[in-house]
Amino acid sequence: MSNFNLIDLTIHDETALEHAVQRARERNIIIPTFKQQKHPELIPDKIKAKLQEVGLWDLNPLNLFRITWHNEPVASGGGYNGVNIIEFPKELTGVDARIVTLVGKWFPTGAHKVGAAFGCLAPRLVTGQFDPTTQKAVWPSTGNYCRGGAYDSNLLACQSIAILPEGMSKERFDWLAQVAGEVIATPGSESNVKEIFDKCWELRQSGEDVAIFNQFEEFGNYLWHYEVTGAAMMEVLKQIMGSDDTYRGVALNTGSGGTLACGDYMKEQFPASKIAASEALQCPTLLKNGFGAHRIEGIGDKHVPWIHNVKNTDMVVAIDDAATIGLMRLFNEPVGQEYLIEQGVPAETIAQLPQLGISSIANMLAAIKMAKYYELGANDIVLTVATDSMEMYASRIEEYRQSEGEFTEVAAAARFHRYLLGAGLDNLQELTYADRKRIHNLKYFTWVEQQGKTYEEIQAQWYEPDYWTSLHGRADEIDALIEEFNRRVGLLDAL
Repeated sequence: MSNFNLIDLTIHDETALEHAVQRARERNIIIPTFKQQKHPELIPDKIKAKLQEVGLWDLNPLNLFRITWHNEPVASGGGYNGVNIIEFPKELTGVDARIVTLVGKWFPTGAHKVGAAFGCLAPRLVTGQFDPTTQKAVWPSTGNYCRGGAYDSNLLACQSIAILPEGMSKERFDWLAQVAGEVIATPGSESNVKEIFDKCWELRQSGEDVAIFNQFEEFGNYLWHYEVTGAAMMEVLKQIMGSDDTYRGVALNTGSGGTLACGDYMKEQFPASKIAASEALQCPTLLKNGFGAHRIEGIGDKHVPWIHNVKNTDMVVAIDDAATIGLMRLFNEPVGQEYLIEQGVPAETIAQLPQLGISSIANMLAAIKMAKYYELGANDIVLTVATDSMEMYASRIEEYRQSEGEFTEVAAAARFHRYLLGAGLDNLQELTYADRKRIHNLKYFTWVEQQGKTYEEIQAQWYEPDYWTSLHGRADEIDALIEEFNRRVGLLDAL
């Protein structure tokens, strides 16, 4: 039995808990359970009715009940449906395998990180570990996680500080200015994660009463994706699989390591399935112990996340950021879309491509490379995730128009044939036991030497079989605490 309690669910401070209860009562806050996020049919009908008057991104506590993969794909007043997905046809991917992505655009904030942040903040609130009347929630991130954290904090009546690199998209900063209590821009761009960590240490030492929700080490992030995204993937398979189909695996950017937890869940259902972790070729930390800067926003690196279960990872794929930027223009420029029509890509698919942000395109490319490596056929399914959409990157399109010029048919052809049909097996490695251990060992330099983790725990992550499985069932414990919190608030019974 593992000696490490990865998510502390003990009641720490009854006074802080009562403060949270009182504030929830004053602000009309009811907290959803993990079960309701997985199965929105369990949400009370009166809450569903109230949501008919609420926009998807509104700063309204009712939108806590829209932290789910099942939102109807509309901007306002939507209900719930099946998981939103896009299946990419062979005409686009160049492979026979069925590559299917779950679509994150229809979460509040337009990105699934709002769920990961909920998985970190909600347990602290309902255990009295975070006092919304005195503390500030700090959300260090390379993009969407700090947006999700600021949004969740706003809905849960908590003060927030968002931290992200100054080189991230203008849309993120503009939106955060309206939602977060404070926004801190750190030096660098996507891969400058250490600078974010350094700012967190400054805040800890400043004497200000803060709670740091570091997505790269928070097991609430891992647990939310294991439980909620994993269940959504199973639902997708039930929806799309034929009797002759086989689920082969999931391909995902490493990012914070959180989304990869759904691969752990899927591997338990399908033990022969694979997990491919992707990163930017310009910063190949997993593939080559490398470093550098890149343009795939949302997958910060130069380190291995503490919550990445490396021992369960089968493949590492590095994606050229030039491919993601080139395909961003192909998918969103009118000339590019017209060229795709000429190549036989269905118009219905082309209309959906703007639902892929830059990192989502990288996920699609990783899935294509994975399918080619394993020589997957028409009855093989690979799943991935569209973390966010082009809603967060419109300014990037304009920037590249200015720097590269107008997008032409020749450019469209070059990007389509080079980066999609021409995707090869370069910069890819199927991992041996020794390869996995090499990657795992990289955690030492960030987490033990710099961030205060212990030698004993990094060893436990590798050698103790139940270190990761000890998280199983914790969602039920959190749900029980949420239900008790809601009972004390008293609003649910009054509906």
